[in-house]
Amino acid sequence: MTAVLVAAGAFLMTLIGGFVAQRTGDRRHLVLGFAAGLMLGVVAFDLLPEAIHQAPGEVHGVPQALLMFAGGFLAIHVIERAVAIHRGHEGEYAEHTHGHQHGHAHGSGRQGVGLTAALALVGHSVMDGFAIGAAFQAGSTVGTVVAIAVVAHDFADGFNTYTITRLYGNNRRRALTLLAADALAPISGAAITLAFTIPEHLLGLYLGFFSGFLLYLATSDILPEAHSPHPSRSTLLCTLAGVGFMWLVIGLAN
Repeated sequence: MTAVLVAAGAFLMTLIGGFVAQRTGDRRHLVLGFAAGLMLGVVAFDLLPEAIHQAPGEVHGVPQALLMFAGGFLAIHVIERAVAIHRGHEGEYAEHTHGHQHGHAHGSGRQGVGLTAALALVGHSVMDGFAIGAAFQAGSTVGTVVAIAVVAHDFADGFNTYTITRLYGNNRRRALTLLAADALAPISGAAITLAFTIPEHLLGLYLGFFSGFLLYLATSDILPEAHSPHPSRSTLLCTLAGVGFMWLVIGLAN
């Protein structure tokens, strides 16, 4: 029950992160730069090390978690290229006749990528709840340390869920719905651990796959978007600040 109460703190931090993200106004490029830094920090300092620890087995000399990491990166790349190719083929047809439909497909394709990314973040937040529950099963000290890390970085999860959803053309209402789902996810994950837990190996593979997915979004979409309207030093500094913030959070938790 303690784990569920702690997960309620993660619920609040997720909502706060989303609230901050939607109040940015004309400082959007700074927010995107910071979000990319947070995502890079989460992948490098939290998700990948944990994935390798939980799924250390190797396939042809490469850790399984890293193979899943590459798979996650390539999966979202293939999805985005497929959307782009589909848009390109549509453009070859009578664009004067189908101009409206083409624009709709373009928007729908981008929105779908945003929804997929946001839902992956929701799935990750469920795993955060699992992590809290499992840690408290191991002992109160371990549970407290894990809870601090999860609650702190759920601010970044809420921030990124709202930012990514809106970045890909989804409306504010849909972004807020996904933010609410992301906020509730840790509580659901912690509650489920009262009954059973996910096998450690499968959890490690999932974390590896999600790491690749998140890194692709940060480097191929969010950072270029941040620098395209404002290729400024301040955007770069925000990215570095995001990485440094996650380093500080995870370092304090450990």
